Amino acid sequence: MNDITIGSRRFPAFPVAGRAGASFKPQHLEAIVSAGARVGFFEVHAENYMGAGGPPHAALTRIRRDYPLLLHGVCMSIGGPQPLDKDHLDRFAALVGRYVPAVVSEHLAWSTHDDVFYNDLLPLPFTAATLRTVCDHIDEVQSAIKRPMLLENPSTYVVFAESEFSETDFIAEIARRTGCGLLLDVNNVFVSATNHGFSALDYLSEFPLQHVGEIHLAGHAEQTDDEGELLLIDSHDGPVADAVWKLYDIVIGRCGPVATLVEWDSAIPDWTILMAEADAAQTIMDRHSASFAIGGRHAVAS
Repeated sequence: MNDITIGSRRFPAFPVAGRAGASFKPQHLEAIVSAGARVGFFEVHAENYMGAGGPPHAALTRIRRDYPLLLHGVCMSIGGPQPLDKDHLDRFAALVGRYVPAVVSEHLAWSTHDDVFYNDLLPLPFTAATLRTVCDHIDEVQSAIKRPMLLENPSTYVVFAESEFSETDFIAEIARRTGCGLLLDVNNVFVSATNHGFSALDYLSEFPLQHVGEIHLAGHAEQTDDEGELLLIDSHDGPVADAVWKLYDIVIGRCGPVATLVEWDSAIPDWTILMAEADAAQTIMDRHSASFAIGGRHAVAS
């Protein structure tokens, strides 16, 4: 294993192929260090670490010395019609350079309008115009970070009448034009399929799995809409649902073991509970691994 030298810091160049990881939460740090976590990697939201220093970076540096790190952006507004925020992109690129993550990813969504930032990942119509904008923004991000990024499929609660592409065709065309990889969030697929009444299995059969470099799993919440119909919310506040585990098993059976993250971002449980969720993902990958060569085109390596 080779080390990566960044300034005066040296970080191991860990692989993440075929491994399951978990969201890193600072309150878990001591439990992770004392127990010797069995997870394969940790992922953090980039925006939580855009300050220059302090306790957040001290904790993240401690984790990065012993584990692979994945960096997940949530505020780039790649799907927005206006130009990317240059200052935000510069801070994002600096963070990539600082920690040399194994994977860098963002969302197919928008969050800004004029000078207003919405603390949400909002949907966009799948049109030729938005396709050009998204591709231009991804090209700009990849140029800034000097490496390919992964783009995550959204969870959605509305659809647009003006859409000219299916979601899977839109995402496939983005990957073709920009050379970016894809982050397949299986929970997002299930949430959107339930909310809009389409088949999650059909969606996955049309999804360009050959471009998938990471998979996300998470919990969701059940609500009802104004008509009393079931509405799922991508809440990341509980364990992965049985139906999502079943879809994940199908995906791994098709594309092989891909670096898989269990996200848990609110109502944070004890570390042992989150680690058990990652263990469950690892068990599924291990069961399928004999049929696939780890390190092939569907497995991300640092």
